[in-house]
Amino acid sequence: MKSVIFAAAIASAAAFAPAQTGKATTALNAFESELGAQPPIGFYDPLGFLDNADQETFDRLRYVELKHGRISQLAFVGNLITRAGIHLPGDIDRSGDAFSGFPNGVAAINGPDSIPNSGLLQTMAFIGFLEIRVMTDVTGDSEFRGDFRNGFDFGWDKQSEEWKLQKRAVELNNGRAAMMGILGLMVHEQLGGSIPIVGEM
Repeated sequence: MKSVIFAAAIASAAAFAPAQTGKATTALNAFESELGAQPPIGFYDPLGFLDNADQETFDRLRYVELKHGRISQLAFVGNLITRAGIHLPGDIDRSGDAFSGFPNGVAAINGPDSIPNSGLLQTMAFIGFLEIRVMTDVTGDSEFRGDFRNGFDFGWDKQSEEWKLQKRAVELNNGRAAMMGILGLMVHEQLGGSIPIVGEM
């Protein structure tokens, strides 16, 4: 009699258990093994950009991430260098304004002592030239999006596939860290105060 009551209790409890369903395959599963889905976080898409994405969309977004990471690395290191007092020698224009005479960070482009608009336009034109003519796959022989060797080898082709993937993963991680780093520097610049290594904001 006790076994019948026990079996009935188990059966009634099983009625409230969630139904077992097969694991649904989503577009996200397709990208969980891509380069960049690395420990400790793994695949990370909190805003759902890849919810309904195909491989072409993923490759484009990865290229944009890589580009922003490279720019952020340059911005972060450039910010540290200018705050350390290292500037280009000479004058920035013919009226005698020295490179060192302009403030660091965001104040260099927005503020009372900022670089003149004509200087900013020249800078933007140079960046546009780099974007169109230099930082692009000119030869059509790139291994992946963001490969801008354009016929120069630098020893890349002699390395193993594992080495190449590891170096690309390092570049992605460094770019991600630099994006957070330059954002942090810009926020602290607006807040003011002093930061170790960087100094007075």
